[in-house]
Amino acid sequence: MKINEVEAAVGVTKKNIRFYEEEGLISPSREPGNGYRSYSQADVERLRRIKLLRKLDVPLAEIREMLERLRSRRADLEEAIGFCTLLQQENGPLEQLDVEQTLARLTAREEQGVTFVNIERTDQKTRRIRGACIGAALFVAMMAFVMATMGWAVYTDPQDAPPLPLLVVMFGIPAGCIVGTLKVLLDRIEEIGKGEEDAYRNY
Repeated sequence: MKINEVEAAVGVTKKNIRFYEEEGLISPSREPGNGYRSYSQADVERLRRIKLLRKLDVPLAEIREMLERLRSRRADLEEAIGFCTLLQQENGPLEQLDVEQTLARLTAREEQGVTFVNIERTDQKTRRIRGACIGAALFVAMMAFVMATMGWAVYTDPQDAPPLPLLVVMFGIPAGCIVGTLKVLLDRIEEIGKGEEDAYRNY
């Protein structure tokens, strides 16, 4: 597509299209012979994404980072698909696969810049979530036991029960601890899922 056609299709001026090209956000090919820019459908779709993000007031630096991350991740996925296709084409069942040789081939590709899934990091995230859940469950169980013990004492000997305001405080403290613990647990799980390791960025 010529730049005039892209301008009409996307609704972005030719000046802005050239500016985005200078910024490295798009890279149209050049026609042999005359050297005119030739925009592919992928360039058009990228310009539409840029237009959308600019309307949302996303800075160009962040747009460039987002597009580069998507490009890099797509390249890694294509590499993984190609590697799996090669494995599928090899003769013999999976049980006869030379695991050491295959891992060595993966390591060689990683040394060339390709990234595959880091299973160890993923397992660490799972262990963190499991540990947080176990710790929270133990604390909640302890608070529930305290409440049950106090409730049993009040039920079996109501004559010696403390005044109602004091009962509210006595039951309210462990109940508040349970609610607070569950809130902290949910925040912790969310933090592990998208913060500390951020696996989808660090693979």
